[in-house]
Amino acid sequence: MNIKEKFGFKVKELREKNGYSIEYLANISNVDRNYISDIEKGQRNVSIEIIEKIITALDTDFGAFFNDKGFKK
Repeated sequence: MNIKEKFGFKVKELREKNGYSIEYLANISNVDRNYISDIEKGQRNVSIEIIEKIITALDTDFGAFFNDKGFKK
């Protein structure tokens, strides 16, 4: 699994854990829903600004988000 897929998997995992639809996450993060869908599929190279918007909308922070064994080699 590459880093884009790992990031997308974690976004989807937290989104579902919070009970958010893609549409809802798009609305609260101000990121297009199709873009979020592509992120979750590992098909987007995401900028740091978009990462911050999504992580904030998922009610977490960079440390908690990336301190996951899925991101460790």
